[in-house]
Amino acid sequence: MKYKDYYAALGVPRDADLEQIKKAYRKLARTHHPDLSKASGAEASFKEAAEAYATLKSPEKRAAYDELGRRPSGEDFSPPPQWRHDHASNGQAFEDLDLADLLAALGRGRAGARHGAMPMRGRDHESTVQIGLEDAHRGTTLSLNLADDEGRHTLEVTIPPGVSDGQKLRLRGKGGKGRHGGADGDIYLHITLAPHAVFRADHHDLYFDLALAPWEAALGTDLQVPTLDGSVLLTVAPGTRAGRKLRLRGRGLANGRGGRGDLYAVVHIDVPATLSERERELFTELARSSRFNPRATAAEENAREPTAS
Repeated sequence: MKYKDYYAALGVPRDADLEQIKKAYRKLARTHHPDLSKASGAEASFKEAAEAYATLKSPEKRAAYDELGRRPSGEDFSPPPQWRHDHASNGQAFEDLDLADLLAALGRGRAGARHGAMPMRGRDHESTVQIGLEDAHRGTTLSLNLADDEGRHTLEVTIPPGVSDGQKLRLRGKGGKGRHGGADGDIYLHITLAPHAVFRADHHDLYFDLALAPWEAALGTDLQVPTLDGSVLLTVAPGTRAGRKLRLRGRGLANGRGGRGDLYAVVHIDVPATLSERERELFTELARSSRFNPRATAAEENAREPTAS
């Protein structure tokens, strides 16, 4: 197993009294608690501080820890034979435990043998699942195949409506089983969204490409467009240009708070790949009659753009 310097984790000297240890832990817990801090590594720092505090607040476990001596943090070591003899009970095995589990399971001297093994919290597990946009919008139930210390098993998990790509769900008490009365661990579920044939998600907003014929963009039109809840009527205003985003408010993904994101139709102007004789005549007539010059229009717009000083 690897040595962990619990005094360094809390930032206290090795002769610190219980009040100093409690004060240091409370400060670190407020700084790194996952519900209060979004900083990278905050959760790991919180768990490290909690593990150190669980050992050093107990006179029995702290004394047993101190008897192991002082080593560089992360160094591989094994408890010496006399330490095993003094603290192990009921043939306690050391090979499959880390330092935190070992100290949680042991008492101090003969008191540990009288009171039995200390409660040990179950291990946390992490898993990644990929779901479709429709499932993220409406919620779904998944069957997860998990492996833990007791083997493989299937867990039914409810995904609530409104999850987003990259979100992490915490399933309390669904992780590894606690031992000797300890609490069960948690499962942390990382959500990813599968690519969709039509829509692109940006948090709870959705985007899709809307192809318009030149005359639809120039004259305006009403047309049916897709949403996650079925097609709806969209009014395209006359003079709609390529690249414009037409917003359908509240037609995006559920946000989990009773609201929804928006849906954006990104306009693209398409032209026929081949023309009938009549279409060619009409386009030729339009080319002769129209005074519209898209390049000159773009140059004028660029000239009106403010320049950086």
